[in-house]
Amino acid sequence: MNTIERDLRNLADLDYQAFQSKLVPNIDANLVLGVRAPKLRKYAKDFAKAHPHEARTFMQQLPHTYYEENNLHGELIGLLAKTPEDAFEMLDVFLPYVDNWATCDLIRVKAFKKDLPATLNKIQGWIASDHEYMVRFSVVQLMTLFLDEAFEPEHLQMVASIKREEYYINMARAWYYSFALIKQPEATVPFFEKRPAVLDTWTYNKALQKARESRRISDEQKAYFQSLKIK
Repeated sequence: MNTIERDLRNLADLDYQAFQSKLVPNIDANLVLGVRAPKLRKYAKDFAKAHPHEARTFMQQLPHTYYEENNLHGELIGLLAKTPEDAFEMLDVFLPYVDNWATCDLIRVKAFKKDLPATLNKIQGWIASDHEYMVRFSVVQLMTLFLDEAFEPEHLQMVASIKREEYYINMARAWYYSFALIKQPEATVPFFEKRPAVLDTWTYNKALQKARESRRISDEQKAYFQSLKIK
């Protein structure tokens, strides 16, 4: 047992392990240790600060065995990447090994904000990938970084252009559009008024459902979104 695995096992909570393994059902439960996110995040931060060389060595040791090792790797990318180009290089190596939605979604890269046009260009490349979680990652990053000041209406079509059958990709697409309906309604509501000509029915209806569940919109908006649902 290496030092990192030992540390993660020491942080594990067996009760949480049973809960967490149900959230990522495609992962063998024996490979989920049960480390809660705040503890893992603190461990990653301390590790990156105190042992940056060892952290980078760990990141080269792919594939990892345990779910938490992959989560640690994802956290370290956000901590160690100083420029978007650093992050692109790290992610191109790591994302092909990501095998679940939770690891995919925890990755947050502050360095992306230093060059959003370069990041958007990279996202467009990831969207075209064959790898399920590389595509999901790209959609989550569009939602995280490009639904405020950096939003452009063509981003809506970028996500619509993804024609995939995987549940976790289409759930991310619906999630993206639900936030777009809330944060950028002037562009997104007309996009939805085109109905299924633009989006597949499942993603269209799921996005409307998730938007209606938000407390950030009025009852009138919720009623209108309900009226747009395809039966």
